[in-house]
Amino acid sequence: MSDISASPTTRRLALEKGIDIDALAQRLGRTTLGPEDLEGADRAAPGPAAPAADTAYWDVDHSAHGPVTHEPMSRFAQVAARNLAAAQALIPAVTHHDRADMTAIEGLRKAWKPEAEGRGVKLTALAFHVAALARSLRAFPRFNASLSPDGTTLILKDYVHIGIAVDTEHGLMVPVIRDADRKGLWTIAAEIADLAARAQVRKIGPQDMGGASMTITNLGGIGGTAFTPIVNPPEVAILGLTRTETVTVWDGDTPRPVPMVPLDLSYDHRVINGADAARFLSHYAKLIADPRRMLV
Repeated sequence: MSDISASPTTRRLALEKGIDIDALAQRLGRTTLGPEDLEGADRAAPGPAAPAADTAYWDVDHSAHGPVTHEPMSRFAQVAARNLAAAQALIPAVTHHDRADMTAIEGLRKAWKPEAEGRGVKLTALAFHVAALARSLRAFPRFNASLSPDGTTLILKDYVHIGIAVDTEHGLMVPVIRDADRKGLWTIAAEIADLAARAQVRKIGPQDMGGASMTITNLGGIGGTAFTPIVNPPEVAILGLTRTETVTVWDGDTPRPVPMVPLDLSYDHRVINGADAARFLSHYAKLIADPRRMLV
């Protein structure tokens, strides 16, 4: 059975168009496909193939150097590994780093805690990040796009779906919040909790995955100060978050401790240049620092 996640509708369309789902997913570096991924796939020339790895240098007998054990990779992990390798090989990615002031958001979360408890919803910082990213994608439509497999056409999307990377014991899953730009914080927070919980018990269906405009991968609950996330094609950018840290900011001669969240934006340099990335992340950071801009 195929390891590619695709809805019955997507598979029917692929069959009608004569598209090989597995081959297309491999070319795009994806484990999930939606109907929009089939557009032009039946007439597009295949993109450059991922370079074949010369594995001779690591094909060694490790037991010759000491005790070892063997742990088979699951089929899920093998597919993910191939997709990550293809994405890293085919996309000329660059990572831009910045940070954003979390003072206002932490103040709102504290002030709204009684309401959150009354609603039975945990209002996480991630909900604010999803809202900020959705609005940033509307402000910078080139980030809400995909490059055609042959690299000749940029497909601009008139919808905003945000992927949320969820770390599970059976591998990384990326369920999607649909139309995030049209939803309020409480709805977004509830959907994040629901998707994350279902991902942990493998109850995420094809309708919950694929078609994201952009993905957020959040390591804030674990640690770290920065990292370089790999772009998840056919998306053209991915936003990484790490743990909020206290940074000293100077107001004239007066030092002030400020909680700042590190931001790591990896982007496909074929579509986005460095100046655009800097402007995008600066706009995003302003929304985080002053969330009233996205609550109107």
